[in-house]
This record gives sequence, C-alpha cells and structure tokens, in this order.
Amino acid sequence: MPTPQPDASGPSEDRVTPDDLLHTSTGTVVSPEDLVLATGRDINPRSLEWARRKLEAEGPAALEKLLP
Repeated sequence: MPTPQPDASGPSEDRVTPDDLLHTSTGTVVSPEDLVLATGRDINPRSLEWARRKLEAEGPAALEKLLP
C-alpha cells in the first residue's frame, strides 16, 4: 500500500507565518471579560478584578501575551 504524500498546496514548515496571522488584536478595546475568557477561567468578581489589574498594568498587550 503506497504511503500518502504530503499535500504540496499546504503550508511548508520552512516558511514563516505572516505577522498579521499571528496576532489576535482586532483593534477593539480589550475588556476584563475578554482577558478572563482567554485564560479559560470563569467570569467571577475575583477573576474580573485580576483582569482589571492586569489590563491597567499591561494594556491590550495582556491579551496578546495569552493568545498567539
């Protein structure tokens, strides 16, 4: 039985992914809820306070650090 060949039209491992495909920023304001959900945590007063502090300290980059 022949071994399947990789699809030539698929991405090559030796190519670099364009920067605009790596970042999640949508140009909109990042809310504490967004940050909490990105971490997989439940939205509750404690996690929202954590997210507010993190956004104050890091700005929207806080979300970029969590998501590729």
